Amino acid sequence: MAKYVDGFILVIPKGKEAEYQKMAEDGRDSWMKHGALQYLECRGDDLKQQEMGDLKSRDYKEMTGASSDDNVWFSFIVFESKEHRDEVNAKVMKEMGEAYDEQTSFEMPNDMKKMAYGGFEVVVEG
Repeated sequence: MAKYVDGFILVIPKGKEAEYQKMAEDGRDSWMKHGALQYLECRGDDLKQQEMGDLKSRDYKEMTGASSDDNVWFSFIVFESKEHRDEVNAKVMKEMGEAYDEQTSFEMPNDMKKMAYGGFEVVVEG
């Protein structure tokens, strides 16, 4: 069975990177503890529009609605399969729900309206 990946594109306001990174590290610890194969959080560094002959790629900042005061992050978690992803995510969500139930005023460091998420079947792997 092919591996499976959950992918995320997030917009993190400048000045909230440390807060988001701490949350991401906690997430990494939970996902890895519950069986994820790999967990990566990547801050955009070279997001220039690319020219490919007479064609141009889309710009991440434009695509996400990010401003000059924002950073775009690309993040992903690798699993054995979609079924494995579902099992791991259920455990992580239960654990996170219990942890955040104790907090009375938790505020996400990112705008969820500027976040994209999806599950992807790995088709080509190197």
